[in-house]
Amino acid sequence: MEVLERATQTPFGESHGAALLQAVRALADGPLAELADDIDRRGIYPKSILQRLGELGALSAHIAQANKPADYGLAIRVMTEVSRVCGATGFMVWCHEVCGTYMEQSGNAALQGDRLSAHNSGLTLGATGMSNPMKTFAGIETFLLHAREVQGGWLVNGTLPWVSNLGPDHYFGAVADVEDGAADGAPKSEVMFIVHCDAPGVELRNCPSFSAMEGTNTWAVRLTDYFVGAKDLIAHPVRPFIGRIRAAFILLQTGMGLGVVQGAIDSMWKVERQLGHVNEFLEDRPDELQAELDELTARIMVLARTPFSQEKEFLIDVLDARAHASELALRAAQSALLHQGARGYLMTSDVQRRVRESHFVAIVTPAIKHLRKEIARLSATEQPA
Repeated sequence: MEVLERATQTPFGESHGAALLQAVRALADGPLAELADDIDRRGIYPKSILQRLGELGALSAHIAQANKPADYGLAIRVMTEVSRVCGATGFMVWCHEVCGTYMEQSGNAALQGDRLSAHNSGLTLGATGMSNPMKTFAGIETFLLHAREVQGGWLVNGTLPWVSNLGPDHYFGAVADVEDGAADGAPKSEVMFIVHCDAPGVELRNCPSFSAMEGTNTWAVRLTDYFVGAKDLIAHPVRPFIGRIRAAFILLQTGMGLGVVQGAIDSMWKVERQLGHVNEFLEDRPDELQAELDELTARIMVLARTPFSQEKEFLIDVLDARAHASELALRAAQSALLHQGARGYLMTSDVQRRVRESHFVAIVTPAIKHLRKEIARLSATEQPA
């Protein structure tokens, strides 16, 4: 874990970042580790863990505040520490943190101040419903939410099939296309906004059971004439806003992959004394994976210094790093299973859970195929508008 301390630089100096990470590590290795199996198999939602992370200041490292600038590198390291023990909880940390990015970057005073402060401290919990919009902007899907402009705002209808980290008192960021919002031949218009789960016109519907994600409080969300007013507006138009935050959105996700990899490596070392004499014949040994992980982590820490850069080459590097984190998670989790042998095949094994978590890291938006598609598009001589 040497790179963890060395790579984290904060406005308060190395000691502040190290102290926060030490506190998060203690929470992860203690209460979260005790709850991880129940989160995975019984679908227990770790609300108390998320709230404790907020109290520690672990959910707001990437948000600029009066006494500190934003530090995306530290936020990624926090997510790594959580995901090392429980990938599902690490994913929920990302859901909450990226919602904070929407609020902060919106420029809407009504989403900042006390509301953002409560969000940063975990007093309120937020999420993101951006899978469908991100795929739509990439030409993979079409919008599932549709808005109609009315006096003072918009009415939104439609269903998002999977939104995670939700509850009756939670909220999340979403995007809808605007009906009749543009003249023939003009660019399509969209609106981005906060959805409150307890507001009129919002219905949470049960989803099928998920592999390794049962405790993430994932719901289908049906909106029926849901009213969006000025106080919940994130962006209109949306595409310039997405262009500005997309690298930060994707960079934050890398913490999930880095954590799953580190957890897999840790589990390999646990059986080295007993099984090292035969495990030495396997590929992807723990020391080799650790070296690759440390190199990728250092690369991501450099990218995290400028998370809102819009340079094409920078975005390609971010996409590639995110894809590398997914691919490394898949390799490390599979290797951990092979290293542990039969004991890693038990449903109670953290190795078995981590294999499934690595699959999620690889398919959550943007999935590996989505990342490669975007890298190919950006690398082409001519790019679509």
